[in-house]
Formats: sequence, structure tokens, C-alpha cells
Amino acid sequence: MSQNEARSQAVFEITTGEPMVVDKPKSLEEIWASDVFTLLKMEEALSKSAFKAMKKTIDTGAKLDPEVADDVAMAMKTWAMSKGANYFAHVFYPLTGASAEKHDSFIVTESSGKAVTEFNGSLLTKGEPDGSSFPNGGIRQTSSARGYTFWDPTSPVYILDTANGATLCIPSVFVSWTGEALDKKVPLMRSNSAMNEAGTRVLSLMGESSVAPLNSSCGAEQEYFLVDANFASMRPDLLLAGRTLFGAAPAKGQEFDDHYFGAIPERVQVYMEAVEEKLYKLGIPAKTRHNEVAPGQFEIAPYFEAANVAADHQQMLMTVLKNTAKNHGFVCLMHEKPFAGINGSGKHVNWSVGNATQGNLLDPGKTPHDNLNFLLFCGAVIRGVHLYGPLLRAVIASAGNDHRLGANEAPPAILSVYLGSEIESIFEQIREGTLDNTSESGIMDLGLSQIIPFPKDAGDRNRTSPFAFTGNRFEFRAVGSQQSVSGPLIAMNTMLADSLNWIADELQAELDKGIEKPAAVVAVLKKLMTEHGAVIFGGDGYSEEWHKMAVEERGLKNLPTTADALPYLNDPLIQNLFETTGVLSPVELKSRYEVYAEIYIMSISVEAKMVAEIAKTYIYPAAISYLSELTQTNESASALGINLDTSTVKTIAEECNAMMASVNKLIEISEKEDFASTDEHMQYCATEIRSLMDEVRAHADVLEMEISDEKWPLPKYREMLFIK
Repeated sequence: MSQNEARSQAVFEITTGEPMVVDKPKSLEEIWASDVFTLLKMEEALSKSAFKAMKKTIDTGAKLDPEVADDVAMAMKTWAMSKGANYFAHVFYPLTGASAEKHDSFIVTESSGKAVTEFNGSLLTKGEPDGSSFPNGGIRQTSSARGYTFWDPTSPVYILDTANGATLCIPSVFVSWTGEALDKKVPLMRSNSAMNEAGTRVLSLMGESSVAPLNSSCGAEQEYFLVDANFASMRPDLLLAGRTLFGAAPAKGQEFDDHYFGAIPERVQVYMEAVEEKLYKLGIPAKTRHNEVAPGQFEIAPYFEAANVAADHQQMLMTVLKNTAKNHGFVCLMHEKPFAGINGSGKHVNWSVGNATQGNLLDPGKTPHDNLNFLLFCGAVIRGVHLYGPLLRAVIASAGNDHRLGANEAPPAILSVYLGSEIESIFEQIREGTLDNTSESGIMDLGLSQIIPFPKDAGDRNRTSPFAFTGNRFEFRAVGSQQSVSGPLIAMNTMLADSLNWIADELQAELDKGIEKPAAVVAVLKKLMTEHGAVIFGGDGYSEEWHKMAVEERGLKNLPTTADALPYLNDPLIQNLFETTGVLSPVELKSRYEVYAEIYIMSISVEAKMVAEIAKTYIYPAAISYLSELTQTNESASALGINLDTSTVKTIAEECNAMMASVNKLIEISEKEDFASTDEHMQYCATEIRSLMDEVRAHADVLEMEISDEKWPLPKYREMLFIK
């Protein structure tokens, strides 16, 4: 079957296939956390002393006695085997951004030949994967391979149940033999500890006598595309690069705004319900689902959880989305820009900080001007974003996200803070040295008797802001859809810790002068606003005026590409931030720069190779074949005295020649290897290689609009986006 026939067959099968028969979804009470070894299950399985020790470790981070670990391991094994699991795996999160797991069986053999099961505290707490086979930025050499995984008892173990069997999964950290973090979990946990220590200092100075451990929380809104697997299998660019490197815009895209929040297609809703059932079994609180703006695009959002657990759950959620899609004949695309000309996908990370005694410290309450704790913590965020904006841009930098940031669909690459009118007004008053009452937002009354009037929010939302206050949390809107949330959380926690320590020092100095607490807070925040208030912006982040003002008048950085952003990981200011807070050593930070730079370069390289291959082996042959047909037809007609229009022939010939000239240039420049530095290599990818890839695509997309539909070898946008 030719590629063209396969395309037609795929459309036929999708549009005429029988609807999937599904069972009625089970009740939430029946399935919730059924595949998780929860505290309740621990309490039932462990002795009182062992359970008390485990709960203390989970709640406060206290060390766990090895004997307790043995008891927990035995209880875990009994529970896991009752669920059909014969294997366990330490699950960890290397710098690839994906999840990794090494499976071991519970089964051991005795000298008599008898097989028994074994799982003790030592096996639970420690594993030993290869430390040099994962990206490590030079921390481990090929000849120095030892690495360790260690159980993280603060994140619950779970059963991963697939068609191939069940496995007990143990969330773990991953470190080298020399002790450096090789993963995303260790620095995330360190950043939370640093933030807790700094936040406790501030709250103690504010007279809080009882301060429970502080924790950051996260709720990540995950956007994704669904494409029928029949189409995806015929798109080598989707299979290897995760995005379409070619594709002319369809006559209809998203301009009607009819897909956003529209009725979910039946086949997609069946898929969503299957995803949600699996997530609920894993204790992941999926709360929201809907159509997103672009056709074929959807969103799922979980409820807030502690940041460390939320990061683990986010990795699991992406795995479930992808694996479940296969069972429903879909491919789930997490790339930030799988289709040109329509909105890409992000992962809005909603982030807050709080504890059991003071509650959510980013909740302003009904009288935010009186809520001094809120003002200090919110001020710390403002200072952090202003000082470390390039860091926030660097932790969301990727080849995929470069296509999305700055477009009229996602936040710009300039990091600014949106506070909303009420909170911004308070901080502007503080800048002037005063703190007066603020006006209430008022009541929304629609004048309809059947609609109950309700209080308005304190401020409008600003969808163009990359870092926006949304009522009781900040929403980091620039994170890419396929990225781990750990990187952004590490950066936000660490910058907050640094700013809280600065506030504690300044506040202590003011209090030592004998100044009353409210006046001392205003004095500290006035200084903060004077030095860092330039980062606050409530207008249109897409506008050219803002871009000019941000850079030229406010001194903010505009870092449009990964090549521009990643070098800031080597900035002494950023190095000092991570070193003084104890989150990342200089060696660990340097390794991350090396790893992420290499991933960026390899991503562009793979795409460049795919562009050349598809242009030469798919598009060019189709164009030449159609050109030959048209030429023969024109010659036959001319012999009969009929003069046909030849503009299409000329266009195809010209575009073919231009496309292949660009392909040859692309191949040539892609072979360059001698670069003075990694920074130079990244800039070469961002400018020279990407511009030629775009050039090849421009010619190919013209050809798609000229060549007969039956001869076009690749599934088109109108098919992939609209046929479900």
C-alpha cells in the first residue's frame, strides 16, 4: 500500500470504525488510592511504634530507624503481592526529564532449590543503578559508573498495574557515588528545606510562637494534543521529534474559538475517563478536564498537593496520558508546539507556600493590607523574580518551548510579575511609605433575580503575564508541557528562600532599632519595592511597547531562545544563590547546564536530520511525480491545440528547486563540529540551523497547497486536528 493509499485508509478506518465499548466508570470511593500504600494502609499493617515513626518521618522529615524500615518493607511486600506484584522498582527522575525505573524480583532461591520471597529494609531503602549512563554533565565518567537510589518515604509507594503485570514502585532520589545529585528530586527536597528554614525565620520575627514546617505546594495544569495513531504512524517527524516539521495551515484553525471549552468528543471523553480512573487508583487528584483553545488540544488539571509529591504525580500523570492513549488508538503529544499556526501546549504551575499553623502564606485574606505575613511573603516573590528572572527563564528553556514563548498564545520570554489591581495598589502605597485601607472589590450583580449576586475577585486575570498572582498563589505560566515541574519548583523555592533570608535580616535590623512591627514591615517592603518593583507589570505582555519598556527602561532581560537563557546557569549570581542555600553545589549546577545544553543541541540536530530526510524522501518525490503528470497532460493538450494554465507547473518546479537548495545548505551547515564553546554551539543551532529548517519548511508547505491531495504523502493538519 502506498503512503497516499495508507492516508486514505486511515481516514476511512477512523470515520467508520465502531465506537469503543467501555464499562461504566467505577465510583471514586471504590477506586481512590487503591494502588497506593497510604498512611491508612500503613496504620493497619504496622505496629503502633513503627507507624508512629513513619508518620513522623513523612510529616517532619525525621530520620527513620533501620528496624522500622524492615517492618515497613515486610508490610509493603505483603500488600504488593496481594495486588499481584512480584517485582519492585526504585523510580527516580534523572536529568532527562523522564522517569526511570530498575525492576527487581521479590524472588530468591535457597540452596535446596526452593524459591522464596524476600524484601527487607535494605532493599527498600537503597538501589544501585548505573550512574554514568544517564546525563550527568561530567559528574560521572563512563569508567566510574556507580550510582545510588534511596527511598523517599515522604512520597507514597504505589502499584503500577499494566497489561504486562504489576510492579511495586518506590519513589527515590538518585545520586552519584561521590554524593552529587543526579536527579531532580534531591534539589527539590533541598529547596523546600531551604525555604522552610528561611520562612520560619521570618515568621518567628513576626511573633509567631508556633510555626509548623513550611512546604511549597503545586497544582500543574497539563495541556496536550491527541492525534489518531494511524496518522501519527505516517508522520516520522511526530514519531521522532514530537512535532510536525512540515504542514500547511488548514482553511480553518482556531480562529472561531469554537473548540475551547466545547463539547468533548465522545472518543476523547472515553479516553479521559480511562485516564482519570488510573490516576484515581494512584491517588492523583485529577480535578479538571476540558477542550483547550486549539483543535485537538485538551487539558487536565489536578488538585494542589505538596510540591515533592506533586512533582512525582506529574511524572506519573504524563506516563498515564501517553500509555492510555495507545489503548484508545491515539498518540498523546506533549510537545510544546506540535502544530504550527495554532496554540502550543504549556504546563501552568500553580505554586504556593504554607504550613499547618499559619495556613497558606500567599493568601491575602479579606484585608490584605493588614495581613503582614502575606505582604512579606508576596514581597519575597517580587524580589526573587526581579533578581532571578533569568534563572526562571533558564529552567523552562528547551527547544520545544522556544517555539511557544513570546508568541501570542503564551507568556513572553521577559519575566515579570502580575499582582492584580488591589495587591499592586497596596505595594505601590508601600513604595510611597504608607499602608492604608484598600477598597473592596464589590459585588457582581447581574440584575437577574435567579442569579445570586457574588463578590468579585480582588483583581482580573492577565493571561499575558508569565508569573501571575491569582488570588492565593502564583501561576508560573511559561513552563513547557513536556517539562518536569521539578525545575521550576526548585527555582521558585530557592529564590523565595533567598528573599526571605534577606527580609529576615532587614526586618531584624529594623526591629533592633525599636521600631514597631507594622512600621518595620513597611520599611523593609519599601526598600524592597524601591529596588525590585520594576518587575511588576499589569499590562499587555505581548505588546511591543512592553518589550521595549521592559528592556530599555526597567532593565529586565529578554531571552527568546534556550541559547540565550541557559548560559545564565553559569552566572555567579545564580551560582551563589544555589550554593548559599545549599540547594545545588557549583559542580551540580554546572552539570545541569552541560546536560540541558546537550539536550538542546541534540534536539535541534534530530529535527534538522528529519527535515532533510522528509523533504528528500517524501515531499520531493511526490512533487516530481505530480510535476511529471502535469507536464505530460500539458504536452498532450498542447498537441491538441489546447493551451492549459501552466502556473502550477512553474510554482511546483520553482519551489522544488528552492526547497532542495535549502536542504543541501541545511545538510552542509549541520555537519559543522568545531565550536569554541557550548554557548557558541547553541547559538549556532538557534540561528543558523533553525532558520534553514524554517526555510525548507516554507517551500514544502507551499508545495503541499499545490500538489494533488491524493499524491501528498503525509497526513495533513486538517486530518490530524479535526478527525477524532
